[in-house]
Formats: sequence, C-alpha cells, structure tokens
Amino acid sequence: MSNREALKQNFLTSHGFADAERHALPGDASTRRYERLACPDGRRFMLMDQPPNDALPCAPADTPDERYAKGYFALARLSGGRLEAFVAVAQYLRAQGLSAPEIIAADTANGLLISEDLGDSLFVSLIEKGEAAAPLYLAAIEVQAKLHETAPPDILAGGWPLLVYDDLALKTGADVFTEWYPQYDRSIALTAQALTEWEFLWAPRRQRAEAGASVFIHRDFHAENLIWLPEREGVARVGLIDFQDALRAHPAWDLLSLLQDARRDVSPALEAQCLDHYFALRPQVDRADFMRDYTALATLNAARILGVFSRLVTRDNKPKYEAFIPRTWGHLKRNLATKGMEDLRSWFLRNGFGDRLT
Repeated sequence: MSNREALKQNFLTSHGFADAERHALPGDASTRRYERLACPDGRRFMLMDQPPNDALPCAPADTPDERYAKGYFALARLSGGRLEAFVAVAQYLRAQGLSAPEIIAADTANGLLISEDLGDSLFVSLIEKGEAAAPLYLAAIEVQAKLHETAPPDILAGGWPLLVYDDLALKTGADVFTEWYPQYDRSIALTAQALTEWEFLWAPRRQRAEAGASVFIHRDFHAENLIWLPEREGVARVGLIDFQDALRAHPAWDLLSLLQDARRDVSPALEAQCLDHYFALRPQVDRADFMRDYTALATLNAARILGVFSRLVTRDNKPKYEAFIPRTWGHLKRNLATKGMEDLRSWFLRNGFGDRLT
C-alpha cells in the first residue's frame, strides 16, 4: 500500500467512511482524482484527492515581479490545487442559494476532501443522450444572472482571497498561445515584431476587461462542470463543480466559457438565445458595450485554449486534446470576423494563420 493510499484510508476512517465502497472516476487535465463513496446505507459522497504540490498561488499584495518569480499559477491567478480555495468558493456559492457540493470533511494540508455527491447528470452527458440543450443552457444563464446581481467580497470564508482577473493574468493566458502553439504547429514561426504587435493589440482590451471586473466568475463554466438537478428549484437546479480557480472578473467571462465551449458544439443560434436571455434578466446592462468586451475576451480565451491544448499535446503527451483544436479555431475565426476585431484578424493573417481563418 502506498503512503498516499494509507493517508486516504485513514482520512476516510476518521470521518466514518471506513465501510464505504470506493469507485474511481475518470480524470481530467489536472492532478486531481475523484472517487465515489457508496455507503452501506445507500448514501453516496465524493472523495477528492488533490496531492499537495509546489505551486505558489498569487497573494493579494504580490507585485508583478513577485508573481513572475512564483511562476505560472501566480501569474494566471490559479489556485494551484489548494483545497482551501475549493472549500471557500463552495461556501460562497451555497450562501447565494446555488448548488455547490456541501463539504462534509476536509484535510486541506494533505489535499483530501469529502463532499456531497451531486450525481452523474452532467449537462454534456444529458445532451449526448438526446436531451434538449436549450433548457439546460438557459438555466445556466440564470445562474450567471444570479451571481452578477451581487458584488462578491474580496475575501471568502477561511481567508481565501477572491482575486481580480487582472491585466497580467489575462496577458499570461493570451501569451500561452504565442509560446505553445508554434511548438505544436511547426509551420508557425512568430518573430519578435509579431510578438510586439500581439502585445500592442491586446493591451487595451485586457485593460478594459480588468476595469470591468465586477462579478464572481467560476472560471471554468461549461457543460462538463454543470450537473442537472431537476428535483431542486430555480437556480439551484444547476449543480456546480470544479470552481476552485474562481476570481472576480468581467461578467462576460463565464458566459463565453459556456457558449463558446472548446469541448462541444454550441450553435450560434443557441449562443444568441442565451445572450438574449441574459440581457432580458439584466436589462440595466449596456448590450453594445458588453458584447464588445464579450467578443474580445472570447477571442483571447480561444487563443489561450489553443495554447493550453498545444501544451497538453506537445509537453504533456495528452493527444486527446488535439481533437478540440479545430473547434477552437472555429470560435476564433468567428470572433475575428466581428466588427471591431479587424486589427487582430489582420495580425493572424500576416503571421501565417490565414488558412485557419478562411
């Protein structure tokens, strides 16, 4: 028995789960692992196993130089797998009347957590089985509108900071594309001049996004992280998972994550229907200004995702992520064709990406 396994068994025993059957669930791109716990009395729970690592999250007072010294997690303002973040965000979401899992027990020092099991009815699974997508997506939009009603606190329960998705974090995401995509596609070679122009074009858009950072964002709000709970009411019908990297950000961010999903097709018609629903729920929002930022951030996010998938394929030897790259280029192509994005489209055309945009 490994030391890690012994640690898990001791944790489960100490919290009354010694007799639970353990069923491992498929992993994702992270180092987290999940097991479903089936108790003899029929109840089910989830065990999260997030081994501690050396990642250094960003502290609220960190300067840009300090974030560069700490590395990627601090630059991008990711939680670095800290269970304290998951616990704090879960408590915040539940306090808003939303369906984040109830925390049963946590050993944050060792990266172990037992939580409520929200079930298997992931949006993506239901849609693949033939359930209509629109009602699910519209319910998810209602969760967004609910979250955007209230300015979140700077500090969540337990002292975990809710940081701003700031200029440097957005820059870090955009620059993953220029660093890693040429390593995936060797036909691309970006010159120093191209990188200078990339920064020049993105800087004002990132600054607008930081200035508009006013709401809580899940940060990974898409159909694989949403669970349908039809027995609940209102916004509580949407179960939320995988939210540990939450930030304060522009309200467009989670919407574009949902509606321009790299993992599954969302039709332009459904995207438009969902955006209409959002603006109907929040009539005080200036739609033209919002959509200007939505398009810019959706473009940045598509570039970021292309960089992340390129890194997963080339560095981490995870070829399955290559299948998502064409869809993400499709999002990028459509966004770059929008009025106001002509300068960025020109950059892509000048730097060897023309065949992906035509």
